[in-house]
Amino acid sequence: MRILVIEDTVVLGEAIADRLQKLGHGTDLIGNGRQAADWLRHQQVDLIILDLNLPGLGGEALLAELRQRKSTTPVLILTARDGIDDRIKLLDLGADDYLTKPFDFGELEARVRALLRRRQGYAADVSRHGNLVFDRAARTASIDGRPCPLVNREFRLLEIFLSGLERVMSKEELTEKLFNADETPSANAIELYVARLRKKLAGSSVQIQTLRGLGYVARVASP
Repeated sequence: MRILVIEDTVVLGEAIADRLQKLGHGTDLIGNGRQAADWLRHQQVDLIILDLNLPGLGGEALLAELRQRKSTTPVLILTARDGIDDRIKLLDLGADDYLTKPFDFGELEARVRALLRRRQGYAADVSRHGNLVFDRAARTASIDGRPCPLVNREFRLLEIFLSGLERVMSKEELTEKLFNADETPSANAIELYVARLRKKLAGSSVQIQTLRGLGYVARVASP
């Protein structure tokens, strides 16, 4: 999934971005609130991790601007404030969740996972799609109870398809969700990843079909 980290403390921002990239997410990092707001006018992401104390435009003002623009992108706030009134204010402004600094990276991953899962319409980390079981927390998939070994980007690509079953996804959309802005994937990168994923999903109920000139669509075959 595509995640934007807005954090002006370079060491922390890079640590968060690196952690998420290693999990297979396309992750971008911006350290200025105004630059982030302008960037978001032209880019779509699945989740925003937002610090409050930012140069250019503060986190609260950026959050308010996003919600005024009718953006429904989930926002996870990083804050040193732990007062109940502060938390109420942030939630009322439109934050979906918050994490108090300093925090454990394991908890950050869990909150990111929960927000992405809700956005995809799933109530739990484990979901069943015919004979395929997908576990977001364990980052595993299985077919008829047998492990289906996936590397990080294959796992995230499957997650993207499962979040949009029956919806046509173009190569451009998949590229935007799978890679960050600094990466320059080859023209056939998505074709290669889809081909590898199809091969590993052989025998599963999840089928990824190519629609010439349009992209791909994932469906769960009837038993």
